[in-house]
Amino acid sequence: MEDYNKIIESLGIKFLKAKNIKLLQPIHVRNYYDVENTIILLHQGTLSYGPDNIKVSEGDILFIPGGKLLSITYGANPTTITNEEFVSNKEKYFAANRDIARIGALSDSFSQVSFEAKVFDSVNFFASLDIPPFIISGVPELLRTIQELVAEQLQDLPGKERVTQIKTDEIVVEIVRYILKNRMFVEKLATNSTYFKDPRLIDIFNHIKINLGGDLSNKVLANVANVSEDYVGQYFKMLTGINPQDYIEYQRMEQAVKLLRTTKKSIREIGHEVGYKDTAYFCRRFKMMFGIPAGKMRRRETLMNI
Repeated sequence: MEDYNKIIESLGIKFLKAKNIKLLQPIHVRNYYDVENTIILLHQGTLSYGPDNIKVSEGDILFIPGGKLLSITYGANPTTITNEEFVSNKEKYFAANRDIARIGALSDSFSQVSFEAKVFDSVNFFASLDIPPFIISGVPELLRTIQELVAEQLQDLPGKERVTQIKTDEIVVEIVRYILKNRMFVEKLATNSTYFKDPRLIDIFNHIKINLGGDLSNKVLANVANVSEDYVGQYFKMLTGINPQDYIEYQRMEQAVKLLRTTKKSIREIGHEVGYKDTAYFCRRFKMMFGIPAGKMRRRETLMNI
């Protein structure tokens, strides 16, 4: 339990967005993907996910860890579309409800919250566990907190940012508690606790975070950790479950998404800033990872303000 408390205390939690959404058209997104952690509270209607079309009951929550590719279905008798089509035409499928009194009362509606949760502000916690999406049920405190957070975003009250942070923290803690209570992903949680037992790994994480645009070869990482270049890849994978260059690419792409959504920098500038000197290669890797061109990811942020 002490390790789990350390995990929770070490998490840098950042609220990204929260909305109550009315479904306009039933859709099946066959290759949904996002770097953000997302929770979807189904109020009314139908929602399912995965190759087995697992159904989410009304009043239950679907948790999608950041970086997970999956199929997801909103509504009955849907039209199948790609993630690119979904992102490019989101206003055709979703409408934001801005009436607090109608949260949970609309047919075919759900509340959605997106957030970051990083160990030592460096490692995406849920992504590092490599866990699949899963359903959370029977946690009324979490349902209430989600709805309160969504309602908070629809108002302009004093202390809004403080309340938002508190409620986002509560949501993340409840998710971790649910995983522990139901003994889900026990081995992966145990492996994750190794982050706290080897400061050399934390040094690598921090170095990668600070130097995303620079040289992050295994030779450089070996010098940071004071291990041999031949061993550093094996060492990193042994403790994290992934090889360092895959982790670095994910971090670079995550930062690229953030820059696309929050700045007006050109795609070329963003690619260079996150370590890709060849813009064409950056664009190919970006589309391969997210299923959409970088320019459409920028447009996605505008459409999420529906």
